[in-house]
Amino acid sequence: MDLQNQTELTEFILLGFSALEDIQNLLSGGFLIIYLLTLLWNTFIISIAILDKKLRTPMYFFLGNLSFLDICYTTTTVPQMLYHLLSGRNTISYMGCVFQLYLFFSFLGVECLLLAVMAFDRYIAICRPLRYTLIISNNICLQLASACWAGGFLNSLIHAVCAFRLPFCGNNQIDAFFCDIPPLLKLSCGNISLSQMLLLYIGLLMAWAPFISILLSYAYIISTVLKIRSSEGRQKVFSTCSSHLTVVLLYYGSAIFNYSRPVSTNSSAHVSLIPLMYSILTPLLNPIIYTLRNKDVKKAWQHFMGKA
Repeated sequence: MDLQNQTELTEFILLGFSALEDIQNLLSGGFLIIYLLTLLWNTFIISIAILDKKLRTPMYFFLGNLSFLDICYTTTTVPQMLYHLLSGRNTISYMGCVFQLYLFFSFLGVECLLLAVMAFDRYIAICRPLRYTLIISNNICLQLASACWAGGFLNSLIHAVCAFRLPFCGNNQIDAFFCDIPPLLKLSCGNISLSQMLLLYIGLLMAWAPFISILLSYAYIISTVLKIRSSEGRQKVFSTCSSHLTVVLLYYGSAIFNYSRPVSTNSSAHVSLIPLMYSILTPLLNPIIYTLRNKDVKKAWQHFMGKA
């Protein structure tokens, strides 16, 4: 019965823009600008992390990974959203929805883990500076980054398989801007308790555990910084860490709120709007936040502009 229902269902209808017909042209222009700026800023971060020898450090290696991740992240959703806005068609094929959900949830998991690794890198650099080069070596950096990407894609595979094994019984209207797990589970006419349990308990491992480790890292960092006598030294450390902490709060604040609640308690407005925070806005804001107060990035930019 389940296989028959899934075979007959060939497409989904995304209702996220159905109530915004009057401003769809404005939205399409806004999303296009955000997407282009996201590509520009994150490509800039990746470029200077590769080309500038002074920035070939673990911190900028992980930052380059984050920028590449943000490009992948926003490309998974924004082009499809622009197509729906400009064409007036809000359908997505069944396999297109599977593919989009898998990639989107993969990048979601990778970013949770990568932000935790970046916090760990800052903890070692500030609290264990004499052992930093021994602990955060090039091989360790590659292994940590690889573990983040592998963990995110494995996590998404489990959720995608469980979600699309559910029967949908003809209801194919998703109350969202793109294919996401909570609104998809609301369509199912089967038992979603397993998928909800996985969303909660694997979320504890993939989201809450990294978030708690980030908070612990910054607790030790703050404790160490307060012992620094030089106000200039404290300001430099806080300037470096505040950017990362701002990104963490923006990302986790919206993502955890969206996925930690039971599916039945999600209202349509929350389901539609909250994912836009961490899927579209944070990929744009991340490179801006990291570059505004980063003297190394500013010097690298001036250096390349001088060459140009």
